[in-house]
Amino acid sequence: MADNYRAQPGVISRAGAEIDEGLRTYMLRVYNYMTLGLALTGAIAFTVAQSDQLLAMIFNSPLRWVVILAPLGMVFFLSARINKMSFGAAQITYWVFAGLMGLSLSSIFVIYQLGSIGQVFFITATMFAGLSLFGYTTKRDLTGMGTFMMMGVFGIIIAMVVNIFLASPMMDFVISVLGVIIFAGLTAYDTQKIKSIYYEGDGAAVMGKKAIMGALALYLDFLNMFLFLLRLFGNNR
Repeated sequence: MADNYRAQPGVISRAGAEIDEGLRTYMLRVYNYMTLGLALTGAIAFTVAQSDQLLAMIFNSPLRWVVILAPLGMVFFLSARINKMSFGAAQITYWVFAGLMGLSLSSIFVIYQLGSIGQVFFITATMFAGLSLFGYTTKRDLTGMGTFMMMGVFGIIIAMVVNIFLASPMMDFVISVLGVIIFAGLTAYDTQKIKSIYYEGDGAAVMGKKAIMGALALYLDFLNMFLFLLRLFGNNR
């Protein structure tokens, strides 16, 4: 009996180590998907921006609405259908989404100086890394903050639509500042949420789809924070 009792801590320790290793592998997979998605978006955006013909074909025709609206539609589609999709289909949808975002964002290389885009990207990456690390390590429950930030996203969208008609530089500045704050908060919240839904008993397909959805959430947090910072600090051509 005593020998069995003494063996139990070791068993528990090994089980805990396996869970920790599984969680690290899962989170690394999430970040890899996110990083590769951003890389695909950036590569396509930069490539398209080098061609006046492609830019004209996309943005001087009705095709621009497809390029602008299709990524949003794919986010909703993936979120709604992920549980019914195969892992392979979920992967393909994610890569197609990242590619369409590249087409949509090609205009930033026309509007902003390349060096300015690089500087803002570095700032965004530094902020994202710190915020995501905070979300991963904090013991504080960020659910309340996440709910508040999601409400803020809808408020930002409404404000941006209103400012299309008002064209107020001050309102644009306030929207950009709030946008950075909101997506900074969502970065920490989403990281904690992604970590919390990890379950070592999930099958490979379920785990893979969780990783894709987690990557999509962090991708959107990073990209929106980058775009709002670019509006604040980017140098126009």
